[in-house]
Amino acid sequence: MPAPRFYCDIPLAPHARLTLPQAVAHHAVRVLRLRDGDAVVLFDGQGGEYPAILRLEGRDVWAETAAHDPREAELAGTITLVQGLPSGDKMDWIIEKAVELGASRVVPIAAQRSVLQLTGERQARRLTHWRRVATAASEQSGRNRILQVDAPLTLRQWLATAGAAPGLLCHPGAAHDLRGALAARATAPGPARELRLLVGPEGGWTDDELAAAVAHGAQAIRLGSRVLRTETAGLALIAAASALLGWDADPEPQA
Repeated sequence: MPAPRFYCDIPLAPHARLTLPQAVAHHAVRVLRLRDGDAVVLFDGQGGEYPAILRLEGRDVWAETAAHDPREAELAGTITLVQGLPSGDKMDWIIEKAVELGASRVVPIAAQRSVLQLTGERQARRLTHWRRVATAASEQSGRNRILQVDAPLTLRQWLATAGAAPGLLCHPGAAHDLRGALAARATAPGPARELRLLVGPEGGWTDDELAAAVAHGAQAIRLGSRVLRTETAGLALIAAASALLGWDADPEPQA
């Protein structure tokens, strides 16, 4: 059975005795019931990981780290999912699975048809929760990098920061499919290892949002002949795009 993995928001070092953050210590000892001498793996999001031995001395919980292991589980390129806010807790699922599939960033979009509307303290709490979901998913999936979850924006706000080529916009009525769009993109100028995928909320993008995205350079694409739910579409796009681009084959360690 693989050793439990823990993200530590402190600098890690090889061959060191490190006091574990309180939340990590609680999860290891109180939730997972680990014992003194158990093997664990620690990572700090800066790349690679540290095999370690858990040590318990009274109420003190610390770890003895071994040599740094540069192992990575990242895609060969970066994928950003620009996701229209769905209803309920569907965003938890989307973020968790986006981590597992290798995405680097999720941008929640307060779309015109989004049922969920977040402001002020409620938005701050939800953002903190989403980032915890991303961290837990990295621990579970074997990634040593933490997916970035941005604060929610409107689509126009995001487009204003996205540059000249915001990416591929999922729309069931689009004339072009994903395979063709990626093939054309491979020969186009610009960053070849960066892909942005835009997915609307329940009900899809409005005509105004579609027009704004296309005006900023987004390309509308379809994915198959079926209409997918918002919590399915982005994940299907990530999986299909990374497979078509060959990004999930033999990733190299990152510095």
